[in-house]
Amino acid sequence: MRALMLSIVVTLVALTLAGCGDDDSPPAPAAGPTTSTSTAPGTSGGGGLDRVVDIGGSRDLYVRCTGTGSPTVLMEGGDGDTSDSYAFAEPDVSVITRTCVYDRANLGRSGPAPGPRGLKELVGDLEALLDRARIPGPYVLVGTSGGGYISAGYAVAHPRETAGMVFVEVPPPFEDPPREIVEETDPDNPENVEKRDFLQVEKDAWNARKRIGDIPVTIISNRYSAAEIRESPFASERRGMRRNVQAQRGWLVLSPRAKQVVVTTGHAVEEEDPDAVIGAIVDVVQAAR
Repeated sequence: MRALMLSIVVTLVALTLAGCGDDDSPPAPAAGPTTSTSTAPGTSGGGGLDRVVDIGGSRDLYVRCTGTGSPTVLMEGGDGDTSDSYAFAEPDVSVITRTCVYDRANLGRSGPAPGPRGLKELVGDLEALLDRARIPGPYVLVGTSGGGYISAGYAVAHPRETAGMVFVEVPPPFEDPPREIVEETDPDNPENVEKRDFLQVEKDAWNARKRIGDIPVTIISNRYSAAEIRESPFASERRGMRRNVQAQRGWLVLSPRAKQVVVTTGHAVEEEDPDAVIGAIVDVVQAAR
């Protein structure tokens, strides 16, 4: 489930894109486990990990890993979403390989961090967490909605550690956001609990995209129905919804093996068709091996 109405607005309006052609292309979260804090984290027998990890600088992040095997699947939640947003996928994916989720700063069981938080800070936290928690690579990076930008940022910075990627409805940024959206996503806005500079993070991740390697990559993109498009109150949003599938093809540059899967679920693919997301992750893990 999405944690904020703010994040829903951001994602929908982010479908307003500049320079894209027309689209002509053919779960409820579970309660989290009890955690403990440690300054010397490690994995328990069998690869399990469930704790708050000291990442340095008097800061900590919560992480949970289940299952064993390689590559490690690392799941990045959407805007404002905690690690529990992947409760629908953890049991199935952890059967075949090590599977990890975490709470970003200012969310869930993780500690606070000051804003504004840009792509550098978000990727830096992930780097520190993987190091301090001794979570081995290579990684299959899974990013849902706004989490996909962080996955992309990490992959660009660490291509040799990236074995595969799955993006679940990660649209490109828009170039001319309305004033209302700029205000909503301001890191100083009390409703922006992540203190993330959402608009700049999206731009930075999109502009930095490049070939990561010859790795399996799946881009899951939603095709909005005519009825859904008509229901939108904003003309710019309607244009973006019509172009959504074609616009997300921009992520295909990440790998010559990248492919796009088109669904008709709406933006929240993981809620409407969790099996499609699980299947994509499992397929990429198997291809990465």
